[in-house]
Amino acid sequence: MAAVRALVASRLLASSAFAPLHACTPRAPLHSSAPRPGARVALVLSGCGVYDGTELHEASAVLVHLSRGGAEVQIFAPDIPQMHVVDHTKGQPSESETRNVLTESARIARGKITDLARLSAANHDAAIFPGGFGAAKNLSTFAVDGKDCKVHEDVERVLKEFHKAGKPIGLCCIAPVLAARVLRGVEVTVGHEQEEGGKWPYAGTAEAIKALGAKHCAKGVTEAHVDQKNKVVTTPAFMCETELHHIHDGIGAMVKKVLELCGK
Repeated sequence: MAAVRALVASRLLASSAFAPLHACTPRAPLHSSAPRPGARVALVLSGCGVYDGTELHEASAVLVHLSRGGAEVQIFAPDIPQMHVVDHTKGQPSESETRNVLTESARIARGKITDLARLSAANHDAAIFPGGFGAAKNLSTFAVDGKDCKVHEDVERVLKEFHKAGKPIGLCCIAPVLAARVLRGVEVTVGHEQEEGGKWPYAGTAEAIKALGAKHCAKGVTEAHVDQKNKVVTTPAFMCETELHHIHDGIGAMVKKVLELCGK
């Protein structure tokens, strides 16, 4: 037992020495994955949790595929209140609770996050928007207003900046409605246009996208649609009820196409 206590004490001592050692040792940025030059990608989040923010599995999959692609990632979110807070154990709003989109998104970013107001297309090669209801509740009012929705001013600005600069934009799940609202005539996918026995429970979104003036292109969950003219890449993700690895593969297809359009 004395030997065990000595070993634990030595490890605690080593961990307490970590902070000053970290302070003087250069480290790569948290979300940069490779020493070689790669695309600089802005990842825009909408909170933390599928029902009132970013879908965590989608955000994680985007980060994994960007890492494998050698991209340098900076994460952003608007500094605004959430539309509401949902108790994810019940799927019901928590009436007495309020949360901030930037603060909640920082959970996914491991604290390394920047206010969306500071995002400039001039500093990045591409932008990607994961899904989750936060895209329809916090980044826009689509969840309430449908085809008559408004898009948050900084989200609209960012989409227009990247589009004007000819830089690719990736969106998955419900997030393509943002591009459909802002970039008139854009081609996007949210999957299939029929529910097919519950496999595509949000299939009606395709009609709303058409009503917004965009073109909807039906795609499978492992596929990505590329609008070559507008450099917009979309994939259905959790618009489909399927196994997680299929979602992961579809997001991988989207990220791969975005990076290819970056030319890096």
